[in-house]
Amino acid sequence: MANLLYLVHRLPYPPNKGDKVRSYHVLKHLLAGHRVFLGTFVDDPQDLAHLDTVRRWCAGFHATQLSPRRARVASLAGLATGEALTLRYYRDEALAAWVRQTLATERIDAAVVFSSSMVQYAEGVPGLPMLVDFVDVDSAKWGEYAGRHLWPLSWLYRREGQRLLAYERRAASRAERSFFVTSKEAALFRQLAPECGSRVDALCNGVDADYFAPDANLSSPFSADEWPLVFTGAMDYWPNIDAAVWFTQEVLPALRREWPRLRFHIVGRAPTPAVRALAGEAVNVTGTVPDVRPYLQHARVVVAPLRLARGVQNKVLEAMAMGRPVVAAQSCVEAIDAMPGRDLIGADEAGDYQRHISALLRDPQQAGSLGEAGRACVVRHYSWAAHLGSLDGHLDAAIAARAGVAA
Repeated sequence: MANLLYLVHRLPYPPNKGDKVRSYHVLKHLLAGHRVFLGTFVDDPQDLAHLDTVRRWCAGFHATQLSPRRARVASLAGLATGEALTLRYYRDEALAAWVRQTLATERIDAAVVFSSSMVQYAEGVPGLPMLVDFVDVDSAKWGEYAGRHLWPLSWLYRREGQRLLAYERRAASRAERSFFVTSKEAALFRQLAPECGSRVDALCNGVDADYFAPDANLSSPFSADEWPLVFTGAMDYWPNIDAAVWFTQEVLPALRREWPRLRFHIVGRAPTPAVRALAGEAVNVTGTVPDVRPYLQHARVVVAPLRLARGVQNKVLEAMAMGRPVVAAQSCVEAIDAMPGRDLIGADEAGDYQRHISALLRDPQQAGSLGEAGRACVVRHYSWAAHLGSLDGHLDAAIAARAGVAA
């Protein structure tokens, strides 16, 4: 049993959004065999109620409450220092002091870092083995944002992509191993940072297929006279905002002309004003819900029209696990080990979504078969335990190497 420092940019509990699902399962996996000292941020006041739960799990625990508005302002200092704004956003002296104190008083064998923004708390510690879960190539994401905005945001986002890539390369050079959510993301990073290529791996997302499973006891949250079309996700996250707005404006009107009973349900926490403005007769914006499973289980079709997404989307895996037919962006489909057309359906343009969704509404038997095949795919390929097991060998090797040097 090792002593591990686990640094995460957002409290990894409850697992109610994409990055927290992944960081929670990593934490759960680490706790099964090690003593974990967790340093993190809380950026959602609702998560404060869960601090004692997480504290009880850990050998050591520190959580800094983060105000997104104040952090955005503070991050602008990066323009003067030449740093990526992301690093300034997540810079906190109280957390840094806790890390220093933990390293001084505990024999920490290795650090596991979730997201590049948290590497700054561990990178300067001599001899400390470090594994970094980058999840996505975030620098590339900022580059994509730049292409979809006008100046000055386009300049700011392009700058952030360039500065963050430089830091990602530095972090990966320091790490014993770096992980990305798909082999495609890992290959992209090897191309961008060839000096780190031999120490870069894919660590795929999973899904709890016992929890996300069809259940006759889950009653429908929808009215009896509507045909629900569902999209889930954190609705303060730009790719989700973009997807919800684009789908409502470009896809839904044509579908409603053919299927007047169809209603689009946008299900997820913290909807922004742009998302809330979509609500009306054809669109329901739920905000936070206690359990997303009833919305998935009773949907006629689940959609994931993400135009800016990277990697495996938990929302897609969860919908598939619930046995529902899924129509998702082609990039999301390509990231999943699944057979397009059998396990889920990919789409790019508005007309693709209209055609595929209409076909599923017209043929419930086809929709049912797609849902069954999707669940079988998830059960077969997406066990968290199987994917996270690869962490253990890298941790053991890093800790053994450090012990050998110390000896």
